[in-house]
Formats: sequence, C-alpha cells, structure tokens
Amino acid sequence: MVTYEDGLKTCSPKERQVFETEVDMGTVHPAALEPYRVRLFVEDEIVKDAEIHVGINHRGIERIMEGLPVEKGNALTEKVCGICSNAHIWNSCRAGEGAIGIEVPERAIYIRVLMEELERLHSHMLYLAHGSEVLSHETFSMRIFYIRESVMDLLRMMGGNRVQYGASVLGGIRPRADLDAMRTQKILETMDYLEDKVGDFVNRFVRDPMVMSRITGTGQLSQKEALKREVTGPTLRATGYEFDLRREMPEYEPFEFDVITQDTCDVKANIVVRALEIFEAIKIIRQVLKDVPEGPVVNRDWEMVDSPVYKSYIEVPRGRCYHSYGVENGRMRHVIIRTPSMSNIGAMQESCIGHPIQDAQLCIVSCDPCFTCTDRAIQVIRL
Repeated sequence: MVTYEDGLKTCSPKERQVFETEVDMGTVHPAALEPYRVRLFVEDEIVKDAEIHVGINHRGIERIMEGLPVEKGNALTEKVCGICSNAHIWNSCRAGEGAIGIEVPERAIYIRVLMEELERLHSHMLYLAHGSEVLSHETFSMRIFYIRESVMDLLRMMGGNRVQYGASVLGGIRPRADLDAMRTQKILETMDYLEDKVGDFVNRFVRDPMVMSRITGTGQLSQKEALKREVTGPTLRATGYEFDLRREMPEYEPFEFDVITQDTCDVKANIVVRALEIFEAIKIIRQVLKDVPEGPVVNRDWEMVDSPVYKSYIEVPRGRCYHSYGVENGRMRHVIIRTPSMSNIGAMQESCIGHPIQDAQLCIVSCDPCFTCTDRAIQVIRL
C-alpha cells in the first residue's frame, strides 16, 4: 500500500525500509574527559555495530623509556596514568627488582600494598562518580566525589602529592612514605568514615528505581565473550568469573579478602563489583596497619647488573597490568607496558550492540576505561 499525503510518499510498515546510519561520539565526551572516538552504526536508534578508536593522544612512553637509567625510567612510569600512578611505578620497580635480584624489606612490601589499596579506593570511587554523571545523576556524582576526597588526603599525606606519590623505588619505598603512629591513626579513622559513608551511598544507589531501571540488563557481556577478548579485572568478575591476580601475588599472601563476582554480566554488575571491592580494600588496609612489621623500608645493598627481560604482573583497579624490561649497562631495554583498559575497551564494542544509542556511552564506561594509559599501546588481534 502506497499513499500520498501533501505530496509526500508513505509506505505501510511491511514496505518501510530501514537505512543504516553512522553516529560518531568523540573525540571529546562530557562524561569521559579523555580523547577517544566511537563509531556507532544504528538502525532505528538501536546500535547494530560499534568501533572504538584510541591513539588520538599517543605519547610513546615506552620509546622514551628506552635507554633511560632504570630508576629514572621507573619514575617516568607514573606519567602513564594519573589514576593508577602508584600501580605503574610499583610494577616497574617490581620488574627491575626481579631482573637485578633485589630483596625488598617486608615492611616496604606491606606499605606498597597499603598504597595500592588506597589507590584502588580512590579509583573505584572515581568510577562511581563518573558513572553517576553518565546516568545524569549529579547528586550521586558530587556526593561520592566528596567522600573520595578523604582518600586523596591520605595519598597526599603518604606521598606528598595527590596524583603522583612516588612511594616505590628500587628496593622498597622512599622513607618519606613510611608509616608512623600519626599516619596510622589517621588512616584508621578514615577507613571507619569510608565504611559508613560509602555504605550509605551504595544503599541509596541500588535502591533508586530510576538508576536501577537504567543499568539493569544494559551492556551485557557474556563470560564466554569476555574470556575470548581477554577482559580482565572487575569487568571480568562482573561476568561471574572468579579471578583476582592478587590471589597469586606473594605480596598479598598475608591478607584475607574475598574475590567479588556478579553473574548478571551488565552495567549493574560492573558497578556492584567495584562498590563491594571498596569494602574489601578497606579490610586489607586494616590488616596492613595491624600487622605491618618493624624494620627498614628500603634496601640499598645491591649492585646494578645486566639482565635479560623480566616480566611482572600485578592487579590494579582495572585488572591485570604488565611491565617488562631488561637491563643493559644500567639502562632499560625492550620496555613493554600493557594496561588492562586495552582489552576491556575492545570488549565494550560488543556490549553496545542491541541497545539504544543513548545507552552506548553507559555501556562503554561500564568497564572503567582509562584512555590515557591506553594511548601508548597498539592492539594485535588474533584471528
């Protein structure tokens, strides 16, 4: 059936043709402040395919590190990411210590764990804040940002800076980042405050019917697809896969904590996993402060020697982080850094498909992407 109304041709529903439309997001999005571009291919506002492009702000940090003295190169790794700066310098020092054969004092290991869990706290709360912003819930966003400031104060207290703390060095930690009675008491008081305030925030968040209707069933990524794309960290655990690299790290052997998983594989699962991991991080921090041994915080009794490439993996807030390099005449060679966002972002292309275009950004940011640390890598896809 074809009719004409005011000179315009109209068709019956069976005869109507749907044309594919491409919609671009980026390179700047108000809720994701780092540069990236998403190509969405839609039909009737439903996403049929997606392509995420990074590399717009490629910095080539590994190339810059090539040939630098090891300790200077380690310090540069903090510039990879402004959120996981402690994780990168710790893992880089860890690789160097393994390559050269440096024994790290036990007290330094405990304080490294403390710094990493403090960083996990601030990163997960930043995720909840930006997620609330994408959901257009400014009250939730500002509330969790306000709570997060207490953790930023602790990081500044320990390292002297809110973003790059410079705690780890080859052989341990800087003496300025050591614990004393005042710092221990301040951290314990803040953990009590966080447990109360974050608990209240999470309860309000999951009981909000508008928020739950938006995130439940949205951005589903099956466990099979997640494993195929080598998804890691909380994004993998949100598919029900119980794996946390901290369970395999000797630094975490003295501490008890639960591996948080969810099995709904959607945006809600991603949020709940990270929210509950906040309380596990608090649990670990309290154990560190209770059991931290006495002794030196840095071992300087070692000599720089040549070494083949040594690999180091740790669990950072977004998943598995990899650093490797060799040492030649005291300088770094064959430097490689792999951050978890590389594989996680790629999987988010799949999670967008089948959802309305207005939910695409929500699906993408559900993996807590860090485009800054990804913009120094290339991805090789195995066919």
